[in-house]
Amino acid sequence: MPIALPHHDGSSLFVSNTAPGPVSLGDTVRLRVRVPQGWGPASKVWVRSVQDGEPRYDAAFRLGSADGWDWWEAAMLVANPVAKYRFLLEVTDTHDDGAAAGTPTGGALVGSTVGRRYWNLNAQGLFARDVSDSADFRLTAFAPAPEWLGKGTMYQIFPDRFARSSQADGHPTPDWAIACSWDTPVVGTGEEASTQFYGGDLPGITGNLDHLKELGVDVLYLTPFFPARSNHRYDASTFDSVDPLLGGDQALVDLVEAAHARGIRVMGDLTANHSGAAHEWFVKALADPGSEEAGYYYFSPDHSSYESWWGVPSLPKFNWSSEALRRRFVTDHDSVVSRWLKPPFNLDGWRIDVGNMTGRLGSVDLNHGVARLIADRVREINPNAALLAESTSDAAPDVTGEHWQGAMTYSNLTRPLWSWLAKDAPNVNFFGSPQSGPNRISAEDFLATHQDLAAGFSWAVRQNNMNALNTHDTARAATVMVDGGPAVGAVLTFCLPGVPVLFAGDEYGFEGFNGEDSRTPMPWAESGSEGEPAPVVEHRVVKDLRSVYASLGRLRKEMPALTEGGVRWLHAEGDAMIFVRETMESSVLVFVSRDAAQVVLDDSVLSDAQLRALLLPPLHHSGTVASATGGPSGVEGVCLRSKGISAGIWAIPGSPLPLH
Repeated sequence: MPIALPHHDGSSLFVSNTAPGPVSLGDTVRLRVRVPQGWGPASKVWVRSVQDGEPRYDAAFRLGSADGWDWWEAAMLVANPVAKYRFLLEVTDTHDDGAAAGTPTGGALVGSTVGRRYWNLNAQGLFARDVSDSADFRLTAFAPAPEWLGKGTMYQIFPDRFARSSQADGHPTPDWAIACSWDTPVVGTGEEASTQFYGGDLPGITGNLDHLKELGVDVLYLTPFFPARSNHRYDASTFDSVDPLLGGDQALVDLVEAAHARGIRVMGDLTANHSGAAHEWFVKALADPGSEEAGYYYFSPDHSSYESWWGVPSLPKFNWSSEALRRRFVTDHDSVVSRWLKPPFNLDGWRIDVGNMTGRLGSVDLNHGVARLIADRVREINPNAALLAESTSDAAPDVTGEHWQGAMTYSNLTRPLWSWLAKDAPNVNFFGSPQSGPNRISAEDFLATHQDLAAGFSWAVRQNNMNALNTHDTARAATVMVDGGPAVGAVLTFCLPGVPVLFAGDEYGFEGFNGEDSRTPMPWAESGSEGEPAPVVEHRVVKDLRSVYASLGRLRKEMPALTEGGVRWLHAEGDAMIFVRETMESSVLVFVSRDAAQVVLDDSVLSDAQLRALLLPPLHHSGTVASATGGPSGVEGVCLRSKGISAGIWAIPGSPLPLH
């Protein structure tokens, strides 16, 4: 049976700044930790911080008790831009340790302890041993991200496949492309994967913005809109204009204005790592070794070869040692980064493609310097703009909040979520891994992986990371997961810290065995009237999840705990997981299961009286639904049950601080 454990997560419930506004270097902050009386009680608590490389121990004092918890608080100086800290707890009572470390269920220690035992609490969990500083909590003194980002629900659109407007028929098929009707099957491998041309355009997106609004979306993320020689457009031939095949510059102006009128922000996608081989800069660089543009790229001494992204010749890699490139791409008045954030385009931010690779080649590592350069320019133009970066591996070392405000990353959530909900799906691309698909793992392993790879982020960055069930670069969750898995997975992407992301078609249950195969055109008629949404072709809908996403989007707007609250895990074992998102004013309880499960939470963890309204309409699969009732006879608390794959979200009281 799960028991309550000491908890801190870096959210505003546990961190209070004594100065107004964001945390700044030199501020003193108050850090709190709550310790269940049934687990301890703790006799002493310290905050161990690392200041200028040296450990420091600040004693905490007991604030008081509430609902079976002792609250402790200590002051810490923010001595460095990244202030790392953990809690050290002393327990002096004789204690039979049934929960060791790291997970809500814990692991048994041999025997019992008598006298004093010291516990370390860091971002990975609770440990009865010393642990590395790498997983300490982090508090950062960097400029904050815009509030709208962390509170948003994001929708990703691959423009060629979202919608054709009435203008689309007038766009000629380019010489690199294979013309396709809207219902032509997508080819997932080979040359055709990047050359199939369906003709979706920006006016088509504008005509269907109300669809996004109905789903609760308030951030639209567009993959590249620059002219290129592929349907994905990550091989830009210029950064100075919108592809005429998408409607040209005015189409982007119109889209952003229409989105803003509906309260939807619009973010673009920029390749700071490379251009296309047809880019005007590269064409000049290739022809003239003495040109300024030749310095933008990495050429061999005899100018016969060049470096490219992953050895793909069509994607030559930028050399960020070039001051001229830095000016033209970032710092000039009309630079690539700048012009699209300004009128008349007014984008609300950028997602930087392969941000983890940008500025890196062999012994050269300019990555953080390039990130800082871009971030400074973005904030200079619009302090309320967002800046995210893709990272295809562990993103934490590169995403501190100093420059990138959050990461589009898969390691800490998407990959372990696929593995927890996996079915036997051979020949599915598992994020480029040589394995044919995800290993099926237990809830314990999901949580351990999630905490391990999220621990390196500050709480502020965690709030801004993109929580994607899948994207244009992955297989579709519906192909990878057990029946009902995508809906349960969506609950986790919306309810865990971060920005939930829908890839266009998730709401219709689309399938795909890899990223290219997943880029299926939306299931509506080939074109609509100008300014009018295209009707849905129902027989092309695999599984209609619109009501699920709309309900989750509504909850994120109505329940502050889902965007501002801390996260406290109550249970992760086998087929079921339970956690709480909590603020002082309100909290929510989230229960997900991938199969039939029953979990009893004793009164120290959750009482029957705390359960209030069931917030999410039941997610059914084969007639199953999550339910909550009082515990079994003789057990005070709550029993959560599901008959199969399911999810439930309940409102519960907040966690007010005790009075002195």
